[in-house]
Amino acid sequence: MALIYIVEDDDSIREIEEFALMNAGHKVLGFNCAGDFYKKIDEVIPDLCLVDVMLPDENGNEIVKRLRRNSNTKKLPVIMVTAKTTDLDLVKGIEDGADDYIKKPFSVMELISRVKALLRRTLAENVKELTLDSLVINNDKHEVSIDGNLVELTYKEYELLSLFVRNQGIVLNRDTIMDQVWGTDYEGESRTIDMHVKTLRKKLGDYGSRIKTVRNVGYVIE
Repeated sequence: MALIYIVEDDDSIREIEEFALMNAGHKVLGFNCAGDFYKKIDEVIPDLCLVDVMLPDENGNEIVKRLRRNSNTKKLPVIMVTAKTTDLDLVKGIEDGADDYIKKPFSVMELISRVKALLRRTLAENVKELTLDSLVINNDKHEVSIDGNLVELTYKEYELLSLFVRNQGIVLNRDTIMDQVWGTDYEGESRTIDMHVKTLRKKLGDYGSRIKTVRNVGYVIE
């Protein structure tokens, strides 16, 4: 169960969000303005926040930027909820520090799915060590080893391998990989994924063959 704060001035939307997340097993507190939200977060920091963009006292983007400037909340998972649907608006939210966004109107299932995915990802990123049999990823030292032998990887290769291992057995589509490793503002071609997977497989030796290509979808590590 996670503690989730919702900042939304539309009572009907906030009530839907609260009801859906509580039914999913989470503890939820709702706020209709930034001021009340700030007072509460000074007392208890939640596991995740849902922040509307258009609020009566402060823009949601400003809330996110303020959270990122505070050492206590700079890593707090934040999903922005917005009626603004242009690419520029969405990219701005991510650049300001949001981890994800949901466009209005949205389904309850989409909301629960996005929250679940972000909580899972955040938990995985906070794990100091990831393992795949004899392959060990040490997040504190930012090192990868196989049978105790260090494997030299570039930063993107390390991030790509970490993403695969965190999602072992799950097929990751190309959009997800691009978003998680290169970011939504990356303007290069998606085939850069294939190039990095190729070099990663080579460096991992026998473990490289465990990164499988799923045709027309993406990749999975087994």
